[in-house]
Amino acid sequence: MPVEVILPKVDMDMATGTIAIWHVKEGDAVKKGMPLFDIETDKAAMEVECPADGIIGNITAQKGAVIPVGQAVAYIYQAGETSSATVATPPPALPQVAEIRPDAALPNVLAAQVAAGQFPATPMARRIARQNNIDLKNVKGSGPRGRIVAADVQSHIAPVAAPPVSISQTVLPTLENQTTLPIDGMRRTIAQRLTLSKQTIPHFYLTATCDLTNLLATRANLNARAPHGDNKAPLWKLSINDFVIKAMALALRQVPAANVTWNETNIIQHHTSDVGVAVSVEGGLFTPVVRSAETKSLSVISNEMKDLATRARARKLQTAEYQGGTTAISNLGMFGIEQFTAIINPPHTSILAVGAGIERFVPVKGQPVLRTQMTCTLSADHRAVDGAVAAQLLAAFRSFIEEPALMLA
Repeated sequence: MPVEVILPKVDMDMATGTIAIWHVKEGDAVKKGMPLFDIETDKAAMEVECPADGIIGNITAQKGAVIPVGQAVAYIYQAGETSSATVATPPPALPQVAEIRPDAALPNVLAAQVAAGQFPATPMARRIARQNNIDLKNVKGSGPRGRIVAADVQSHIAPVAAPPVSISQTVLPTLENQTTLPIDGMRRTIAQRLTLSKQTIPHFYLTATCDLTNLLATRANLNARAPHGDNKAPLWKLSINDFVIKAMALALRQVPAANVTWNETNIIQHHTSDVGVAVSVEGGLFTPVVRSAETKSLSVISNEMKDLATRARARKLQTAEYQGGTTAISNLGMFGIEQFTAIINPPHTSILAVGAGIERFVPVKGQPVLRTQMTCTLSADHRAVDGAVAAQLLAAFRSFIEEPALMLA
């Protein structure tokens, strides 16, 4: 019997994957463990290995195809089952799955719940349904054993119609001056997750301006004193972002009430400061996590972050390297952006938007003094963190930024 080659699930919340490239073609001899194709998810590109020795045939998913998890994309035939690049015998037909009905195929407990008008759903799904006046009996669940999840309810929310716009108010594009671009797996998942975040997480925002005078001097001093390796290159080169990561980690340790995650039925208290850092890549972004950043030196954070960013841009991160965390940092200062707000990426409870260091004259003892200042805006999840707690977190962060010697203690 031919061996199925299926699209594997490589991420907990992965529902589909995109075929990025095939390393083999119809009729090729393949060996168990060799790479067959790459799949692209919202987080990474990964190689899929061959499950058996044989001849590959019936490749049904071409490059760029979006495939559901678990679907067969090819078959591996043994000697005698195929004699050329065109498979002589088609793969066995997949069994048809009958529609599950409450009075027949559902497990007894689930059937009883449905019959009684109780529809198994996650707490988030129920809350979204309440907020949008959606009757769960009209929602088909896609979760385990037919459980209704948030995405199922989201699909029943009617879009808000935009007000009509007359031709005189706009210029309609012509086919000659527009291009239709495909939506890849990463962009689609970013859109879905951040839309859900803005719809279900009550964001609030706090802004503080940090004086970088001492930090810039400390950074220059530490970089000048960095030891050199065998190749005579310095073993580290600290960036402002490295100080930001460390300061946020120490602030979370100082304000543990902000180092939490909302989990619908409970609040999870974290005992380490795991800080995600947004890394821009072509077509989207990754947020690799610096684990236990409060315990690491600035040089360790700097080198670890350089490695994570390099592998993120090459889409070579392991799943564990971008999952979890309590907070995240999004720094657009290198683009000259002075101030912005960022969207929380669940399961994080907050995200810090970091702007550029800008030289400004500020009054010191009645005299104007030129200072470099950085504006930071904290977005927080009001379900888990109240305003006073978020204010304490941002104040602690600013104190570490303005007195960087505290990070070295």
